[in-house]
Amino acid sequence: MLVVAAALGVAFSQTVLAVPAAALAGNPLATASTLPFHYPAFDKIKDEHFIPAFNEGMRIQLKEIDAIANSKAAPSFDNTIVAMEKSGALLTRVQTIFGNLQGANTNDKLDAIDSEMSPKLAAHADAIYLNAKLYARVKALYDKRTTLKLDAESEHLLERYHTDFVRAGANLSAADKEKLKAINGTIAKLQTTFTQNVLKETNASGLVVDTREELAGMSPAAIDAAAAAAKAKGMDGKFFVAVVNTSGQPPLAELTNRAVREKLMALSLARGSHGGEFDNREVVLKIAKARAEKATLLGYENFAAYSLEDQTAHDTASVNKLLSELAKPAVSNARKEAADLQAVVDADKGGFKIGAADWAFYTDKVRAQRFAFDENQLKPYFELNNVLTNGVFYAANKLYGLSFKERKDLPVYNPDVRVFDVFDADGKQLAIFIADMYARSNKQGGAWMNEYISQSSLLGTHSVVANHLNIPKPPAGEPTLLTYDEVKTAFHEFGHALHGMFSNVKYPRFSGTSVPRDFVEYPSQVNEMWAVWPEVLSNYAKHYKTGEPMPKELLDKVIASKKFNQGFLTTEYLSASLLDQRWHQLTPAQIPTDVLGFEAQSLKDMGVDFAPVPPRYRTTYFSHSFSGGYSAGYYAYLWSEKLDADTVEWFKENGGLQRKNGDWFRAKLLSRGGTDDAMNLFRNFRGRDPVIEPLLERRGLTGK
Repeated sequence: MLVVAAALGVAFSQTVLAVPAAALAGNPLATASTLPFHYPAFDKIKDEHFIPAFNEGMRIQLKEIDAIANSKAAPSFDNTIVAMEKSGALLTRVQTIFGNLQGANTNDKLDAIDSEMSPKLAAHADAIYLNAKLYARVKALYDKRTTLKLDAESEHLLERYHTDFVRAGANLSAADKEKLKAINGTIAKLQTTFTQNVLKETNASGLVVDTREELAGMSPAAIDAAAAAAKAKGMDGKFFVAVVNTSGQPPLAELTNRAVREKLMALSLARGSHGGEFDNREVVLKIAKARAEKATLLGYENFAAYSLEDQTAHDTASVNKLLSELAKPAVSNARKEAADLQAVVDADKGGFKIGAADWAFYTDKVRAQRFAFDENQLKPYFELNNVLTNGVFYAANKLYGLSFKERKDLPVYNPDVRVFDVFDADGKQLAIFIADMYARSNKQGGAWMNEYISQSSLLGTHSVVANHLNIPKPPAGEPTLLTYDEVKTAFHEFGHALHGMFSNVKYPRFSGTSVPRDFVEYPSQVNEMWAVWPEVLSNYAKHYKTGEPMPKELLDKVIASKKFNQGFLTTEYLSASLLDQRWHQLTPAQIPTDVLGFEAQSLKDMGVDFAPVPPRYRTTYFSHSFSGGYSAGYYAYLWSEKLDADTVEWFKENGGLQRKNGDWFRAKLLSRGGTDDAMNLFRNFRGRDPVIEPLLERRGLTGK
């Protein structure tokens, strides 16, 4: 298929068409893997294999593209569009495997390769999309598309290619094309620098303390793990608590020492903005300016306008309206929640005003008072293997008829990674699923799904899909007990996996999650509902020692508390979303010189400058926004949640966890990938446009 202009780390479809080359003799990337479903031969792939495979892959694809562009035959759908879909087999394979490993299991060599190849890959994509002869063939077909008698998926593919070329600058003058190439190369290099700085700063920014007593409140096992982490870093006798790439840090809910909490919160918020080799402030300014210049060159007011045109939201006005409508009630709720927390502080004669470092700790106290339980009561019932096999997989079996069989014979890139064959209801193998659940210092933060192989009937491929979480690994012999949020995340990411595995499309351009960014989170968010569905939860929420099920009264409290703390959760998310839009709605002339000053003023202007609730991501570690994946698109989670909340109501109205419901959702939406307009897919499934009331009710923003 045609490899699009994107930063390294984005998964692409992979064709099985092998293109052996003398330059790659002995290189396992030279041809498609002979393992089942072309599963990557991780045990054979070495760091030194990537650069020659990248270079040869680009050379071969440009040769293929040149043949298409300069063909003497009149342009046809097959000799132009389908030919592009089939091109770049080697490059697609190496880019996919490299990008996935660089996110999940990187090292200094891979980081160096990333830095070297990012601008080259951007230039490679430009060489394709800015090829005048190639675009002329695409445009000739597009102009007469109604007379070509194409099936619906093929016609949509032709329209998408035309849109892709136009948005990539195909209509620019020769001089402006050269300017765009330079800008794209700059953006690619800067995004790579930002990404690497975030990971390195996160690893360097852990909390270091001298005594066990300073970590009071954390479990003995967690404190032991902190001691082991410090020893591994050459700080024997001290304790090291790693941070995750969000503003809030999980230990803040447990640490009883306020000074230690404040130290942890401060170092979290300062990442990338306090000087040193990983400071991202100048990188942010350069990215924002380069993106704004690109948008201007392409005829858009700003980068957000350029980005949103190709999403279901379509324009900045729609996104601004959604975010601004929710900001005031969200902050209002957060202030009420803060008052509840302050009351507990005052009752304890704390003598301080509630701050960001205190929120999680005192939220647990209020939750315990209000609902008579705390999060630690849940963890013994959420053992990782039970959550995965008897929860996530069980729900998929009941809803879609899927079954799973773990296999130990396929190679993995880390010993903790697990691999499962996935079988459809008819017993035929549907996909291979990779589960990479534990945090590592060489693994990017957060949780995500990617594909090593994407489904395509044109190429005869089936999905090899991976889920990645960042669950702290316990000491040897200890169980892996999850928080409620980690359980939800496991279900969420598997929703993405289902979207990939259920793909039933012809063209790789449309496979699986190849949908607008503000639609891609929708199916994954829907899958979260099964985490607390009574039949599912009773099957996996069992005490890891006794096997006893979670008491019904505890479950009832969990469900009753679902709207609890929504003011905080909505405000921290909205703050980040609004920052993302503020940065990307600037023109080149409006780019500021002071990152933190601009951030502070933006939060104030938007009415979300509530210090106890900082943005979920501050600018300098906001990877969603400045690494390229969700630039001007972080709002997408909320946009998708509107569809999700409405869909949850549909499932409830139609009987919940039943095969007929799963089959309908799969047939009308999950299997369709990007073969139609995303909102058309929703309407075909739901029978109408989405409504916002279920979302407002879920987030406690109705005033009830």
